[in-house]
Amino acid sequence: MPNLNEQLRRRHLGQSAEVQAAYEAMVGELARGGFIDQVLAVGDHFPDMALPTAEGEMARLAEWWRRGPLVVTFFRGEWCPYCRLVLAALEAALPDIEALGASLIAVTPETGGRALAAKRRRGNRYEILSDVDCGLGLGCGVVFQAPVAYRALLRRFGHDLAERHGNDAWFLPVPATFILDREGVVRWRFAEADPTRRAEPADILAALRGLAAPAGG
Repeated sequence: MPNLNEQLRRRHLGQSAEVQAAYEAMVGELARGGFIDQVLAVGDHFPDMALPTAEGEMARLAEWWRRGPLVVTFFRGEWCPYCRLVLAALEAALPDIEALGASLIAVTPETGGRALAAKRRRGNRYEILSDVDCGLGLGCGVVFQAPVAYRALLRRFGHDLAERHGNDAWFLPVPATFILDREGVVRWRFAEADPTRRAEPADILAALRGLAAPAGG
């Protein structure tokens, strides 16, 4: 399985100096504020919310985790080049995730049919949910408000998050992936302020195998 973070690193190095500087300023601001400290930790209960699927049906998260281990990953949107790499890597890992009895869902703040468009365009077989007004992201502590300078940069590239999200809060999730047990308890977590770093599929699979291993085994 290709190393996802190596792909992300190469993609980031191909960005302009202006974009790299904007990322570094944003990540530095989050790090100085200790943002990651507020993210749900191992042992915490995950919020059980009803979110719209890409197809527009409402579904509760507990419906998934009661069936078996659930992998929940947050992504910014298909406009994000790093997220596109992540979505593809997770699709490649999906058969192995399912072979371990687990399910996978990806959560985005994008609305207006964009989750369905992304799912169809990329042929994703896992569920993509729209986190309307970032309610779930806020409950998990993974959402921050994009700095003004970064908003201006995104607008210049044609990414108006107010329009894409259906509100003008300009909230974005940091890279975060959680593995939940049948009770909705976080058993493994990846959270990082840097959008160019994500949970490796190999690490997700290792965590799922550990979850399935008998106690003391």
